[in-house]
Amino acid sequence: MSIRVLTGIKPTGTPHLGNYVGAIRPAIAASLDPGIESYYFLADYHALAGSADAERVHRSTLEVAASWLAAGLDPARVHFYRQSDLPEVTELTWLLSCVTAKGLLNRAHAYKAAVDVNLAAGLDADHGIAMGLYLYPVLMAADILMFNAHRVPVGRDQIQHIEIARDLAQRFNHLHGGDYFTLPEAAIEEHTAVLPGLDGRKMSKSYDNVIPLWGSSKALRASILAMVTNSQAPGEPKDPQSSSLFQLYQAFASAAETEALRQAYADGIAWGDAKQRVYERLDAELSPARERYISLVTRPQEIESILQAGAQRLRPQARALLDRLRDAVGLRSLNRLQAPAAAPKAAKKAKLPRFVQFKEPDGKLNFKFFAASGELLLTGVGYADARASSAAMTALRADDALQLQGVEVLIDGSAVAVLAAAPEQAAAGFAAVGAALAELAAADSE
Repeated sequence: MSIRVLTGIKPTGTPHLGNYVGAIRPAIAASLDPGIESYYFLADYHALAGSADAERVHRSTLEVAASWLAAGLDPARVHFYRQSDLPEVTELTWLLSCVTAKGLLNRAHAYKAAVDVNLAAGLDADHGIAMGLYLYPVLMAADILMFNAHRVPVGRDQIQHIEIARDLAQRFNHLHGGDYFTLPEAAIEEHTAVLPGLDGRKMSKSYDNVIPLWGSSKALRASILAMVTNSQAPGEPKDPQSSSLFQLYQAFASAAETEALRQAYADGIAWGDAKQRVYERLDAELSPARERYISLVTRPQEIESILQAGAQRLRPQARALLDRLRDAVGLRSLNRLQAPAAAPKAAKKAKLPRFVQFKEPDGKLNFKFFAASGELLLTGVGYADARASSAAMTALRADDALQLQGVEVLIDGSAVAVLAAAPEQAAAGFAAVGAALAELAAADSE
């Protein structure tokens, strides 16, 4: 089974070099892994939570989409779509909001920070805070759970959002008695390169120190020449570790090229020569993609077609999940309440055996397997994460060579679950598990 990895890209401006090195380039490289099913979406609903500038959101959507495509994202290999093209996302947001505790959102970092700013200014705690900011974590959970992503690459400041998504998935599964949602995991981007800006601080729009990703070759050179350096003269050895220019070069150069510049620093290279070398290396990598970007932004209809195709390809999958969820919460056709002509009451749909995931007090993920009658048949042995727990449930359903050792159920000699039956009734309990699994398999084949 492939691992589903989901990445949201908020269209809030034209990408700069820091975005390229820290997010775009590594994500595109990861999308080439044959064991990964990648989902990349333009989070334009999220952009509305922080901007009322419609034209900026509109233009940025084009520029961000063109940037990812120009940098090498292949829409034929991955799922590339615009969030607002999937109405199922907003429907799922509402279903999740109905199981979301207000206290959970009160503790969300972004909301708490906004409240703190208001209180420090002597204002009402919720002054100027819109529901878009308050419900942001629920919308993000809907993005993740819509396609039951296994992993979501995030920085440490976003871990809380993944934890909220896990909490909502668990709560929905528990309340409605099913395994509707996979519990996502945060893939922490510990080693993502952080580029220095023109002034040596982290490259950020808030510092106004960015180098535009798609500026002309001439503009790129001018930006690099404007980078702050110290006053060491040509011939004086220079420290690469304290040089923003060297850090920028290292993010684009090979190991051999980096070592060559390190030696040049030791030999006292002049700052002007070092900047020229950095410019040439960056321009060599960015120039082909820059040409593709310029071509793409002049053909917005082509990008629109790509995004629409991505959404249309995913809508059946999204609709199938929403149909299950609507049924689970009671949003059903009234036709199902019509009694057959020969009977006073409508026949109830037969219940099936089911797996239910839950979290142990020690933090491990686990599952229970119930018979159609509701009787507990077995419990998993406890797993480090949701993916391992899900894999064990899948193996139980697929494996026709289960073994019994005492009260433990084994697959290929390894225990995956423990019978609920007493030791003296283990054989009967094991037979009941087999019968329930066979019942599930028969239902799946119908």
